[in-house]
Amino acid sequence: MDKMSKAIEEMQKQNFEEAARLFTDAIDENPKEPVGYINFGNLLLHMNDYDRALRFFNRAISLDSKAATAYYGAGNVYYEQEKFTKAQEQFLLAVENGLDEANVHFMLGMTFFHQEYMKLALPYLLRAAELAPEDVDVQFQYGLCLAQNGQIEETERVLNHVLHLEKDHSDACYNLGVVALHKEKPDAAIAYFDKALEIQPDHMLAAHAKKQVEEALNNDKS
Repeated sequence: MDKMSKAIEEMQKQNFEEAARLFTDAIDENPKEPVGYINFGNLLLHMNDYDRALRFFNRAISLDSKAATAYYGAGNVYYEQEKFTKAQEQFLLAVENGLDEANVHFMLGMTFFHQEYMKLALPYLLRAAELAPEDVDVQFQYGLCLAQNGQIEETERVLNHVLHLEKDHSDACYNLGVVALHKEKPDAAIAYFDKALEIQPDHMLAAHAKKQVEEALNNDKS
């Protein structure tokens, strides 16, 4: 096993100091190879050392301007610092340079989502959902974005898929309750809110929504 592979293995085992030593050795042996800088950047990102991580990603880009994963790494640095516009720029460069994986489309979508540009977020989250149909987080965020764009039927379908993947997903249950309210099905909504609270008893949104629906139903009866 070469030093780069060994370093990645040590990183996966959370042996960060040993990983850093091996990455350094690998870079010293091949200083013109961008992969070493990208991997070391990922390690530094994992350790929340954002400034140094960015320097390593930029070094990789200076060696290979088409190094898509270096742009992706730089985007993650900016994303973690909530610099969403800068993150978008880097993620888009990653895509333009050939990275077509669920993660980069998901992260791009989330940068728009956090800035409440829901229409701009939707196509990227859709692409991520297509590439990662079994990823609970991707599917859930795609469902939320659909809801924000008023696509209620599709929201319901996607959130039901989330529950198929993870039956005890309290937030999916809560949001299906909200969908039921949009469809004027208060009893179904209460059932979903109850399920969310069964899974997560301190789910404040579900508790509040359930109380409001029950009060509205009681007022209609009186």
